Amino acid sequence: MEYYLGIDVGSVSTKLAVLGSGRELVAHVCTPTRGEPAASVKEGLKQLKGQLPVKISIERVAVTGSARELIGKMVGADIIKNEVTSQATATLHYFPEARTVIEIGGQDSKMILLQDGLVMDFGMNTVCAAGTGSFLDHQAQRLGLSLDAFGELACRSATPDKLGGRCTVFAESEMIHKQQSGAKLEDIVYGLCQTMVHNYLNSVAAGKDT
Repeated sequence: MEYYLGIDVGSVSTKLAVLGSGRELVAHVCTPTRGEPAASVKEGLKQLKGQLPVKISIERVAVTGSARELIGKMVGADIIKNEVTSQATATLHYFPEARTVIEIGGQDSKMILLQDGLVMDFGMNTVCAAGTGSFLDHQAQRLGLSLDAFGELACRSATPDKLGGRCTVFAESEMIHKQQSGAKLEDIVYGLCQTMVHNYLNSVAAGKDT
């Protein structure tokens, strides 16, 4: 049986997946990158080995993500593609009628516009992280919460506190002010989630015809 390995090395996490010849998912791993992409890939490969048969043949290796060039050379990849191309191709494979791809990454976020099976336009954040996953991750750490607990708290809120900061620093200051004013934690957390959405729409999605 032929196997194919895909590696996505992101700023926050590294994902590895092995597909069979029928494109079925055989094994997968997600491990923190922690600023060391090479080490995270090595760890991921060790974990994958434990999920696969003893003797297998990896026919092709494809790499994407922010550290794709480095890891592509390290593993001798057959294909190295940027995230926009990879996400568009995967989306169109599973959802051929899709027109818009929204991706909230760890340190960058993207909007990809599709038409007739092609990428017509895309946008991504440039400097500010307020519309990315790292924004919520950082606020969760400040509140002493795991991301799972952060999400569960947000879902409990019926009246989110409005945090107007369009920058991570200002949003953080408003969060602290809300805490000192006695606001409920779940309302603050839900407000932070809404802030990230607003920042995404006002930066990455600005001017895009969706």
